[in-house]
Amino acid sequence: MRTRTTYMPMTPELRFHNLTEQRLTPADVLDRIQRFAMQDPRAAYDLVIGSDSQVHRGHTKLVTGIILHRLGRGAWACCRTVVLPRELTSVKEKLSLETSLSQEAAWCLEELQAIETLEDLLLPYVYQGAALRTFIDIDAGTHPSKNKTSLYLQEMVERVRAMGTYAVRVKPESYGASAYANRYTKSPARSALG
Repeated sequence: MRTRTTYMPMTPELRFHNLTEQRLTPADVLDRIQRFAMQDPRAAYDLVIGSDSQVHRGHTKLVTGIILHRLGRGAWACCRTVVLPRELTSVKEKLSLETSLSQEAAWCLEELQAIETLEDLLLPYVYQGAALRTFIDIDAGTHPSKNKTSLYLQEMVERVRAMGTYAVRVKPESYGASAYANRYTKSPARSALG
């Protein structure tokens, strides 16, 4: 899969992609999420946003994922790739930038009233099992002996909690960052190598 890569500084235009679609605007993402939820409005859903980064020679690749997880029965997901044309060496800077990118995606969904749209869609089915939880996943752990990121975790958690809409998850529960976004950070950005 060939994807378009955005280089820092970030442009005001956010574009997402997945295995079947490219250049999705935040409005397109909301449309796909809504369509996925309409397929089974009686299900319980988690709306998850998470970012991860990987340092490669000469650049750092950051990926932000947006996932609508139909609990026990699949998911729809997309991601945004951003390349910083330098190697991030500070753990705090990496974690802060990852958190900022997740917050940016969340704010885009907020502007579109995505959560309200999903709640309106699911509300008639709440007594038949419909539910919606919202999370921002932070790719950090709580154990100082295992995770260098634990030193900065509280600051990132407070930033997300200040938004007021999303609960925070950290390792090992933070699959939006630690599994989905992480998966797409592993290969170097092609155009950053040229």
